[in-house]
Formats: sequence, structure tokens, C-alpha cells
Amino acid sequence: MNEQQKRLQTWIERGNVTISQLFFQYYKELMIADNDAMLIMHLQAFHDEGELFPTPNRIAERMHLSADAISAAMQRLMQNGYIEIVQNITDGVLYEQINLMPLWMRLLDCATNEKQQVQEQQIEIEEGELFRLFEQEFGRLLSPMEAETVAMWLDQDHHTPALIRKALMEAVLAQKVTMRYIDRILFNWKKNNIKTVEEADLYAQNFRDHNLKKQLQQQPELTQPVKRAPFYNWLEEEE
Repeated sequence: MNEQQKRLQTWIERGNVTISQLFFQYYKELMIADNDAMLIMHLQAFHDEGELFPTPNRIAERMHLSADAISAAMQRLMQNGYIEIVQNITDGVLYEQINLMPLWMRLLDCATNEKQQVQEQQIEIEEGELFRLFEQEFGRLLSPMEAETVAMWLDQDHHTPALIRKALMEAVLAQKVTMRYIDRILFNWKKNNIKTVEEADLYAQNFRDHNLKKQLQQQPELTQPVKRAPFYNWLEEEE
């Protein structure tokens, strides 16, 4: 084994410290100073080595901070709820350890909140596009009552923008672009527990297949194939 291989072997044997990317992404958001962030990484390194309660003096051997500064930093982290000292018993022996789990949980909260914010922003964009699509298909600006109806579909009936857009397209295909017709479509879907565009497509397809089969049974003598209905007439029962 040459010198380079020996150095690489030493590197491997020392092991690695695993810190989630969430820590580097959000510790600034949690108002954790850079020195305190480095202290947290050292605490994790000690944990990985099996030393669960390193003293400030032990940590100071690895950092450009005094033991007093490290003590103050640890106290600050505890006060902010990022670390805690817990007691455990193993084989009847009571011992203390520094627990980093509160920090990891806070980081997960940051990631979850960011994801929710992204989702909310996406919903706002989709809703804005939905109103523009309605105005495009109606060929005019929506009246205040029509705009309120769309908002009710979203807020009260909890239809997704995608499903409302699908209902609008059904009305366009049927050449019945009215709020009443679209509302009837959405009412029908909600009654049948249809919540996605895929479920709406399947429901309409099943209806067309059933309708075709019924026509064939009623008129078996037909030699010409029965044409499929190009759309589902959602008001057929009323009309």
C-alpha cells in the first residue's frame, strides 16, 4: 500500500458526520448564528463517536472558541429550544446526554411550512388562470355574480381548479357555455364523489358506453353503427 492509499484509508476509517441538508438550508431562518451552527455540527460529530455529553472543554479543543463561549452558546441553544439535556439509564447506570432532536424537528417544520407556502402559491396561480380561462371562453369579463359563483365552487364546494376547468371544457364541447350548465356538471360530479379530472373522464366514458349499449339493444336491426355521443349532456334528464 503506497502513501496515498494509506492516507485514503485513514480518511475512511475516521468516518463521516451526517448532517441533513435541511440544517444548512434553514439554520439561518431559525436565527442560529454561524458559530452556533458549527457548535451543533461538533455536537453531532461527538454523538457519532459515541460521546453523548461532551463538555465545553472537550468541544473547545476542536473550535476557535473558549470553553466559556461554548457554554454560553449551548445555554443559548437550550433557551431557544434547539437542544436539550436528557437523562437515560443503561444497565442501571444513570447518564446525561445532549439531545439534538428538538432542532431536527424544527427544521422539519421549516421544510413543511415552505412546502405548504409553495402549494398555496401554486393554487393562487391556478385560480387566477381559471378566472382568465372563463373570461376567454365567455368572450367577456365575468360579472360580479359569476365571479362569486366560481369562488364558491373553489371555497365552499372545494372543487379543484383543474376539475372546474374540466367542467368548463365539457360545457364548451356541449356548446352550452353557461354558469348554470357548468354548475350542474360540478353538482353531478360531487354527488358521484368525482374529485379528479381522470375520474370525470372515466365517468363520462362509462355513460357513453352505457348509452351506446342501450341504443343497440333498443334498435338491434340497425345496420349502421351508432355514433358515440361527442359529450356527456349533463342536463339531459332535465331537458
